[in-house]
Amino acid sequence: MTIPREVVEVDDATLIERSLNEPETFAILFDRHAPLLHRYAARRLGPSEAEDVVADTFLAAFQHRKGYDRSRSNARPWLYGIASNVIGRRRRTELSLYRAYIRSGVHPAEVSGLPVEDGVNTLAVNRPLARALLDLAQADRDVLLLVAWAELSYQEVADALAIPPGTVASRLNRARLRIRRALDGQGE
Repeated sequence: MTIPREVVEVDDATLIERSLNEPETFAILFDRHAPLLHRYAARRLGPSEAEDVVADTFLAAFQHRKGYDRSRSNARPWLYGIASNVIGRRRRTELSLYRAYIRSGVHPAEVSGLPVEDGVNTLAVNRPLARALLDLAQADRDVLLLVAWAELSYQEVADALAIPPGTVASRLNRARLRIRRALDGQGE
């Protein structure tokens, strides 16, 4: 079935509402957000887990779409919140990945032939960052990485994790301080 262009161009809240009667329209939401969610999940868990995280995220979103707050036109924070919960259930995998980065300095994507992130914040070239992330509390790590890697605003992180914006700010501040201390300690 071909989805009309006018449906493709509507906001996320409208798509989610339409998907209650026309489930195939939910695919548009997937097409819009899956690539960036995949990138975020791959950075946190490695490429082998990322596809499962994205699939589980969209399955949960589809199953819970009836409860979506339609006053929010952009579903991105909601989807990242679901992804954070899915990643949280794979905490051991994430921590193991950080330990592997620390030991080898090699990102799993390098081994599998997939492209590796560019930039100084990639764990593949920054063992001290991986070590510092490993030492963060999960709640602080989630906030930090949603801001740094998913590029969500404080309000979007608050929406994603169902916490007040002030809590986002305090967790982010605490995480940044710990990361800064850990990275400063590496230079000594």
